[in-house]
Amino acid sequence: MTSLPERGAAPPSDPSSLEGAAAVASSSSSTSSAPDEQRKNGSPKQCKASILSSVLTIFEPDQDHSSRSGGHASGSYAWSRVLRRFVGGGSMWRFLGCGKALTAGDVWFLGKCYKLSSEESSSDSDSEGGHVAFLEDFSSRIWITYRKGFDAISDSKLTSDVNWGCMVRSSQMLVAQALIFHHLGRSWRKPAQNPSNPEHIRILHLFGDSEVCAFSIHNLLQAGKSYGLAAGSWVGPYAMCRAWQTLIRTNREQPEVINTNESFPMALYVVSGDEDGERGGAPVVCIDVAAQLCYDFNKGQSAWSPILLLVPLVLGLDKINPRYIPLLKETFTFPQSLGILGGKPGASTYIAGVQDDRALYLDPHDVQLAVNIASDNLEADTSSYHCSTVRDMPLDLIDPSLAIGFYCRDKDDFDNFCCRASELAEQANGAPLFTVVQSVQPSKQMYNQDGEPGCSGYGISDNIDVEDLDGSGETGEDEWQIL
Repeated sequence: MTSLPERGAAPPSDPSSLEGAAAVASSSSSTSSAPDEQRKNGSPKQCKASILSSVLTIFEPDQDHSSRSGGHASGSYAWSRVLRRFVGGGSMWRFLGCGKALTAGDVWFLGKCYKLSSEESSSDSDSEGGHVAFLEDFSSRIWITYRKGFDAISDSKLTSDVNWGCMVRSSQMLVAQALIFHHLGRSWRKPAQNPSNPEHIRILHLFGDSEVCAFSIHNLLQAGKSYGLAAGSWVGPYAMCRAWQTLIRTNREQPEVINTNESFPMALYVVSGDEDGERGGAPVVCIDVAAQLCYDFNKGQSAWSPILLLVPLVLGLDKINPRYIPLLKETFTFPQSLGILGGKPGASTYIAGVQDDRALYLDPHDVQLAVNIASDNLEADTSSYHCSTVRDMPLDLIDPSLAIGFYCRDKDDFDNFCCRASELAEQANGAPLFTVVQSVQPSKQMYNQDGEPGCSGYGISDNIDVEDLDGSGETGEDEWQIL
């Protein structure tokens, strides 16, 4: 993918404000902004604004001269207005082959709202609601794409995943965001220059393209063999979630990774349905199952652990049912949101935000050379793992087979998620994305946050026997169709 004027550089939409960086092209790269702590004196954004302002002053009328020269000043002012409108309105970028992906209005991005203003009423560029703040957030998300030139995958002799690995890459992006949120927090932003944060580097190392990297494409394909994952073959979101379930279980059982940075730091709950749900009903988040998974994660300790929830869904046949689109949009308002594995049929993407009726996503379909970053190399070049290109697509064109991710840091966060999910289910007019229930007949003791028996309940009751769990939140034989 080629950017204008260079990779990671974006056209400004309002030359009088740093929010001009929001002229993000759906086919071109946008700006890679500096982190919050570098917004002060001499920041790159201020330099860009200063340069652009200097250029535009060529067309500004001189106040003293305008009073002496009559019409000349008005002519200069007219040229200035034309140029500002040409740049700010995106006409210049469309002339250069780029189109604006973002419009004025609210963007919900992984649980955070950004209020993007029009050029006529743009707010201060350093405000949390502006374009620049959104682009800083967007470009800090980990971007994982097709790679070429890595070690052959198993016995396949394939050294690239071009044209078939987009679902694997999309899932890696979602899980990587969970790790970023866990280790660095939701407010973390990628530094403009090295050295990088040690946790940032360690997370990137986990997703390198080698068997020695815990969550590599090599290891994911190996873990997902029983669900149809194979080098050169495309799989759906449900099989991908199951592959992660197997890989993380294997990861935690390996003695060499226990209590090290290689160990997955949270419980994983792949949410499926009850007996009826297996035949097409909504998946069911069972509170007691989540509690048991956290209990097992902590090796019998009563404390609640962080938990990653993956919710595979099928929301239509050939096309997504329109009734689900408002519900999908609402999930991005959850503070626990990790986005969606989804995209157009046969072309998976990582959907991380929404604006109006369009999905904003990171695209794994760029082809890059394989880069394995050492876990202790704070000077490593991480540019191929971050992207400032905001792409978009209509929500009604999303493939109906998808998976939603959520990260809950602790018991309070999980309770908040359950309340929000229950409210969303009540708004669904009988067709929820998923429901929240509580088992009333656990055969093992459940624990609350204080270590006392019992759990608080949400929604209706259910009869799920915790002893029947296979350690991953599943009961009995897996009857799901691999989608």
